[in-house]
Amino acid sequence: MTRGGAAGRYDESDVRVRPGKGTRPRSKRRPDHADARTAMVVGVDRGRWTCAPDDEPEVRVIAMRARELGRTPVVVGDHVDLVGDTTGTDDTLARIVRVAERSSVLRRTADDTDPYERVVVANADHLVIVTALADPTPRTGFVDRCLVAAYAGGLEPVLCLTKADLVDDEGASFADEYTELDLPVVVTRAGEDPAPLRDVLQGRVSALIGHSGVGKSTLVNVLVPDAERAVGVVSGVGKGRHTSTSAVALALPGPAGDGAERSSTHGSGGWVVDTPGIRSFGLAHISPDDVVAAFGDLATAVEDCPRGCSHLGPPADPECALDPLVESGGLSAGRLAALRRVLTALRTPAWEI
Repeated sequence: MTRGGAAGRYDESDVRVRPGKGTRPRSKRRPDHADARTAMVVGVDRGRWTCAPDDEPEVRVIAMRARELGRTPVVVGDHVDLVGDTTGTDDTLARIVRVAERSSVLRRTADDTDPYERVVVANADHLVIVTALADPTPRTGFVDRCLVAAYAGGLEPVLCLTKADLVDDEGASFADEYTELDLPVVVTRAGEDPAPLRDVLQGRVSALIGHSGVGKSTLVNVLVPDAERAVGVVSGVGKGRHTSTSAVALALPGPAGDGAERSSTHGSGGWVVDTPGIRSFGLAHISPDDVVAAFGDLATAVEDCPRGCSHLGPPADPECALDPLVESGGLSAGRLAALRRVLTALRTPAWEI
């Protein structure tokens, strides 16, 4: 039979054409991961995340970010869903498939002109601003910038004054600067147990921040007796090692029973997030309204301010709605002055703090 005769018996309907890759229908269905294990991120190290499962907070699971998350940022404090090997056994790797919505974020930028903001810690209840009363001398400028970051990010600020044994008034004069802001203040002394601070941190997630030399590391080591070992566990299982620019969440011992020592159950007493390496906050991502919004009694009042108001009052903002509020008795002059001092931090370059 000739080739022409064979061709005559077939037409295009008899030929199966394999579709190209670009024409294949792709399923939009994604696994729902109903069996995922919930956990909190306690460490980040070069593409690996150390996680503490909610049901076994003493276990440390190393995970990578699942492909479907793309470049979704995952930071210390994030609540995540894990699949794969979540046993925490050596040389195992789980996958982070979901990141829960955050209740608070501590953000910073590299400087006050950098538009790119970085989330340092997620879901923290407190921002504990650690400041020495002497050696080095305390600076309200640094505290004010930390307050701005806390108010804008939804964290409750706490002022922790260390080295009270080196001054006569035990920090009373410095603490007075923040009385009108209703800022919780705890005072610690060298050689004494920081019981007041521990009470504040109990059962909560608290990020600690402070300049070098103010005693933050000393506090962490007292609050978490095995802090150095815990940091080693978090950093040693990843690709690299913990550096001074990485935040690490450390489990606080649980509360002690009557006449008993404090429990060593991880996470039952809350978490301390150590944030070494953060000396100041770039505030390029924060507006005055972000700060005022944290004050429930003032957030509504500033709705009557003109657009772009910095809430600093005359002469910069002669029509600021906060000044009439003082005149009518709805706001104390001291509270407004304290708020405006904090707002001034938005206009003060970080290098002048």
